[in-house]
Amino acid sequence: MRLDQILVSLQECDDNGLHSVEGRCEEILKQRDAERKEKAPADARALLASVGLSLKDIARKAPAAKPKGAIYQVDFMESLVQPDRLRTRILMWAEEEIRLGELPARSGSLLEALLYRGELPRGDADAIAGTSERQGRRIVSALLEKEVLTSESPRAPLGLAFPASLASRWMPGLFPDK
Repeated sequence: MRLDQILVSLQECDDNGLHSVEGRCEEILKQRDAERKEKAPADARALLASVGLSLKDIARKAPAAKPKGAIYQVDFMESLVQPDRLRTRILMWAEEEIRLGELPARSGSLLEALLYRGELPRGDADAIAGTSERQGRRIVSALLEKEVLTSESPRAPLGLAFPASLASRWMPGLFPDK
């Protein structure tokens, strides 16, 4: 079911129905968050391996005087990844690619949605980008070609990829230029 069809259906619901939907949405989001947290360590190792690094390489950059507790590790990784600026770096890259004619207009909207949601049904791409269905498919195709989107099959949901070729651009603290 497409996002616009879901929204029309929701408008027809009474308050009790909307509260039920809201509760179910929260359950689904909690479940997906748990799945992402479970998958995160393996994804981090794979991302590091794709650029020839390991967790040991990252650990060598850590100052030795500080304690090695979980909070320190989170703080250290945050200082390298700079998540508060990741969105800006990704959108700046997309804008540059659009200006160069390498990506269709509105590609950044889809990247931003994926950054916050983690995964999207392919059919929602046009609604998120605010384009026609055909233009939505063009955007998805171009982003897949640039390897910044990932999908297990032509009908599977879309996810944001962090290609090694853009690692130093999107996460400069974690992957400095060599």
